[in-house]
Amino acid sequence: MANALDFGAKPTILVVDDTPENLQIMNGLLRDAYQVKLANGGARALKVASTPPAPDLILLDIMMPGIDGYEVCAKLKDDPMTADIPVIFLTAMSEVEDEQKGFGVGCVDYITKPISPPIVLARVKTHLLLKSARDFLKDQNAFLEKEVAKRTREVQTVQDVTIMAMGSLAETRDNETGNHIRRTQHYVRALARKLQGNGKFARHLDDTTVEMLYKSAPLHDIGKVGIPDHILLKPGKLTPEEFEIMKTHTTLGRDAILAAEKSLDAPSSFLRYAREIAHYHQEKWDGSGYPESLKDEQIPVSARLMAVADVYDALISRRVYKPAMTHEQAVGIIREGRGLHFDPDMTDAFLEIADEFRQIAAMFVDIPEDD
Repeated sequence: MANALDFGAKPTILVVDDTPENLQIMNGLLRDAYQVKLANGGARALKVASTPPAPDLILLDIMMPGIDGYEVCAKLKDDPMTADIPVIFLTAMSEVEDEQKGFGVGCVDYITKPISPPIVLARVKTHLLLKSARDFLKDQNAFLEKEVAKRTREVQTVQDVTIMAMGSLAETRDNETGNHIRRTQHYVRALARKLQGNGKFARHLDDTTVEMLYKSAPLHDIGKVGIPDHILLKPGKLTPEEFEIMKTHTTLGRDAILAAEKSLDAPSSFLRYAREIAHYHQEKWDGSGYPESLKDEQIPVSARLMAVADVYDALISRRVYKPAMTHEQAVGIIREGRGLHFDPDMTDAFLEIADEFRQIAAMFVDIPEDD
């Protein structure tokens, strides 16, 4: 049936037999209820079966010169265009071994000659109904798969827009950061990809996680929305008291993302990595960071990645309170921080791809405003 739901159309049956009399008998038996196509040999049968519209069922003789029925059936099942067409063998070969061989090459039923017309019609009707049901389920499954894929894309879009909106909110508080969030997310992805080849990080950095880290990185400083302007935008060095307030941007960021997760009723949501990064990206490998003085592998992998990315970008960027360093100077400082500020393995990976960081920085360079 060209369309499993088109119940008004006559199904098409292909009858294959090298004997003209047998073809005439089957045509006369079937033509009132079905559209009948005839083929007098295996080669002709394969051509007819693969020419659209394909038959809905094939009645196939076995003993034929040239290509016999077994080989025809096997070829039909090997071709994706004809593999789903049910084949019923119609033959005088009635031994158990013959039937076993027929089922082995893919037939769905076996009718022996001389035929009984009522049996043939009943078997044909049964297998056409089964095929119609399979086609219907196949169409439904294809529809459902498309709907699931569509819904997945919609959810992913909502996730991406949520992160972008939150990241943009943080960026508005500190105009001097410019393309900082774009650069850092690319740094994080580059470094994570490099570390995928390190066995210590394999289970932490599959491709899906790396992509989520890339998308989550822009939220690392979301907590700065809660820092007063006179501290956040201060052109000079912060006082110890001011620095203590500045440090709270890590917990403020965690709390903001956690609140969003609770609203989503999804504690293990797509915001998990964003929460980790916002909370712990200021921690240091030697335990001298903040807010919790975590050390070594107590610090989540996501935050360790962001620490390298964030520091590198801060070093090469101009601020009102400092000039920009060169790439070489920034690389030197990160090298010196190996095992102190930064995870040693991540430092080594960074040093191997430092030129990629340089290229990312150049791609998203800040354009100085006119004085």
